[in-house]
Amino acid sequence: MRGVILAAGEGLRLRPLTENRPKHMIPIAGQPLLQHVIEAFKNSGVHKFTLVVGYLREAIEHYFSDGKALGVKIGYVHQQRIQGTADAVAQLEQQLEESRFLLCYGDVYVSPSAIAKVVDLFSDKSFDAAVAVVPVKDQEQYGMVKIEEGYVKDIQEKPKRRSSSNFANAGVYILERSIFDAVRSTARSSRGELELTDSMVNLIRRGAKVKPIPIDQDDWLDIGRPWDLLEANERALRVLKPTCDGETESNSVIMGPVTLRRGVKILSGSRIEGPTYIGEGSIIGPNCYIRPYTSVGQSVRVGNGCEIKNCIIMDYTKIPHQSYFGDSIVGEGCNFGAGTITGNLRLDEKTVRMNIRGRLVDSGRRKLGAIIGDEVNTGINVNLMPGVKVGSRTLIGPGITICRDLPSNVKVLMKQTATVKKTRAKPPDSNTASAAGSLNG
Repeated sequence: MRGVILAAGEGLRLRPLTENRPKHMIPIAGQPLLQHVIEAFKNSGVHKFTLVVGYLREAIEHYFSDGKALGVKIGYVHQQRIQGTADAVAQLEQQLEESRFLLCYGDVYVSPSAIAKVVDLFSDKSFDAAVAVVPVKDQEQYGMVKIEEGYVKDIQEKPKRRSSSNFANAGVYILERSIFDAVRSTARSSRGELELTDSMVNLIRRGAKVKPIPIDQDDWLDIGRPWDLLEANERALRVLKPTCDGETESNSVIMGPVTLRRGVKILSGSRIEGPTYIGEGSIIGPNCYIRPYTSVGQSVRVGNGCEIKNCIIMDYTKIPHQSYFGDSIVGEGCNFGAGTITGNLRLDEKTVRMNIRGRLVDSGRRKLGAIIGDEVNTGINVNLMPGVKVGSRTLIGPGITICRDLPSNVKVLMKQTATVKKTRAKPPDSNTASAAGSLNG
């Protein structure tokens, strides 16, 4: 069996996190999202992979190489222009020898048990193709799958009108080479892309039997918006087997399933509550509080008196003193001044909204902090309000409250007017002078 994973897209809705990395390389519980997908397939006996790459493909190819480090074989196909999922599949026709193969979108978090349900049917020749389907409530975000008499009859990509079906396309397929003919007759969608769902509809109209494979809602998550990453991180941490290769000083407390990688130091007075992941070489403390569902990358410094809760903190970032980060995602190489605070709860306690590609979108989350790009620097006492995004390499001066999104590569400084006046010197008190004289005498 060969697994094909589509990992060419840019992930514009996840900006600024995808300014310097493909969305498939955003870390979830200490490893890239794409690695979770590969290992889910490996768990079901799939050891040969082809990755379709495009945007910042070097990051993927450098990290995974030939797959040997993961115990699999990985090859790459380059999608020159990002024109949709059907176009990505078209790149495979001359590269694959197999008559049947597995295919999965690389921007989903999917459990090994869900993948196992698909792989178990791989050898079943009673159908021409298969697609995993998952029940959802928000139909406008997904391709909705219509099922009749046990087979897929139609797929509508992000329908504007409510579909009679509540099953969404989960982006995991069993395909045969007939898909390539269907791709060639696929027209561009209203979004200007060549959609694999439209190619599947072409197959169905030609009489192909496409089998739906239901998977549980808790076993699948589409990663389309920044807060989806926090949900995926929570799910991954729940099933991560904890290990402890780090050091903990006296008077520090470790509670629950906590993973400490090699070279981690937990300094005195710190409290770590699991499920939590702390990457290689990171130093926490003294007197820090790391709360559940937090993932800390490698060589991160969280200093005295900081509290981190339900966050993803990427590699080489420094949060040195008296800061609070809650329900937030922080990029690589950031440096935060003392007293940097992320607000994660609106005063009216309504759900937090975030600007996604120029449109204000309700996250559905009552608590959601800031989304911060790479190499962001703040001065002391900076406040970031709920749902704010800060672009990469932006500098925020001291004492500023950020209420709106900031682009990349800008400086935000606050002007203040100070009045300096001379005070009239008071004559020394006679009693004070007398006392001073006696002391000097």
